[in-house]
Amino acid sequence: MLILQAERDALLKPLLAVTGIVERRHTLPILSNVLIEKKGGQVGFLATDLEIQITTASSDELPGEDFRLTTSAKKLQDILRAIPGNATVTLEQLDGGRLVLKAGKSRFNLQTLPAEDFPLLSVGSAGESSFTLSQRELKRLISQVQYAMAVQDIRYYLNGLLMQTDGNQVRLVATDGHRLAFASADVAATLPKAEVILPRKTIIELYKLLQDSDDEIKIEVLANQVRFSFGATVIISKVVDGKFPDYNRVIPLDNDKIFLIERLEFLHALQRAAILANEKFRGVRLVLAPGKMSILCTNSEQEEAEEELEIAFQGGTLEIGFNINYLLDVLTNLPADTLQLAFGDSSRSALFTIPDVSNFKYIVMPMRI
Repeated sequence: MLILQAERDALLKPLLAVTGIVERRHTLPILSNVLIEKKGGQVGFLATDLEIQITTASSDELPGEDFRLTTSAKKLQDILRAIPGNATVTLEQLDGGRLVLKAGKSRFNLQTLPAEDFPLLSVGSAGESSFTLSQRELKRLISQVQYAMAVQDIRYYLNGLLMQTDGNQVRLVATDGHRLAFASADVAATLPKAEVILPRKTIIELYKLLQDSDDEIKIEVLANQVRFSFGATVIISKVVDGKFPDYNRVIPLDNDKIFLIERLEFLHALQRAAILANEKFRGVRLVLAPGKMSILCTNSEQEEAEEELEIAFQGGTLEIGFNINYLLDVLTNLPADTLQLAFGDSSRSALFTIPDVSNFKYIVMPMRI
């Protein structure tokens, strides 16, 4: 029985929006599938890994019968990607539950599993706060902090991102214990004091789906969940159970060696020096002196790179080491032309900020080289 006929992209685009969270190997086989449901003219796609659930729908009204089925998310995605972009795709459901996909002279026979067996996240009751931001603003906030999230740290609460609401502000904070990134934005609402830790996977998928546009995204903090609604897409994510460290305690307030630097000039000098950085330890030495900053990298082959930048600095001398990747990350992800750097001594964390802007801070601990 013919159940759907559509242009390839009308199916592939919404499918790609949900398949990022699908695990190839799962203890529950049906979680490798995507739930496809047609009601009226809209075709919806839903995927979950039981921690995150993403739902979206086709933007076009599509003819055909109403139906619900699940089939392999990755196989369907790979098939649609391999079909020419202008092709018309038809879906047929055979007795016994098989799904047949046809495009031109291509024919694919796929297994399905019953839609009623597909597990859905139960959505928590209305929770602590709800607010809206433009997609562009949320994308900017996430880009300024997400690189500082831990990866598979035993302190599981660091493998994610803290979202705080308070008054008319939303704040995002990420740390892996060696560096910390903070970004905030004002919202058109008065919000209660609340904080949740969003899983790393949620942040990565959300960031991929956000558009650089003024279209709004609604963010709702529910009981043990957060829901993001934008366009036809809804992401529901469980939150990480744990206590995030107090980030205010690690912000150095009395660093006295302060100067401005052009972000791109600093970034390009570090990128060049990084070519000869030790591949395992990734150390870089910064040497401050009146009017200049030297950047030094060496490796186990006794090779050395040295860069020198002119800076408007007349304070005392300082030599301090860092993981060069931690510096490259912040310089790559910030949109500002100029940064302010504040150093103390060789054992104290450095503070990166944007001049005359209070809504971004980056703290990085030094390393011995």
